[in-house]
Amino acid sequence: MIPLTRMATVGGVPVTQVLPEATVSKIVERTVKGGGEIVALLKTGSAFYAPSAGVAQMVDAIVLDKKQILPCAAYLDGEYGVKGVFVGVPAKLGKNGMEQIIEVKLTAEEEAALKKSADAVRELIDIMKI
Repeated sequence: MIPLTRMATVGGVPVTQVLPEATVSKIVERTVKGGGEIVALLKTGSAFYAPSAGVAQMVDAIVLDKKQILPCAAYLDGEYGVKGVFVGVPAKLGKNGMEQIIEVKLTAEEEAALKKSADAVRELIDIMKI
């Protein structure tokens, strides 16, 4: 998985311009390993934490019509050059649910990773149809 640190901002300024590269790398590493850290701390019953926090944030954005952009599993119909599968992308949530899929400009490496992810989803769907 390729972390999109170039997309992270602090007050609209790219995080890579605010923090040293070593600090950003440590944050990315801790984020990647965060699920394991929660499991280690809580021992059992920890699988609910991140999904429930995400759901609460999504519900808040929809109920309060915040027009908030959040990472969501969205059905793509040509966005990012992907069609016919659910993929994690930024989406605007408001009173009408998912109101807009936000298409950010990806590097060639990021596009390849997204295509690989979409292909993996398609492969799983095909396996489940058997």
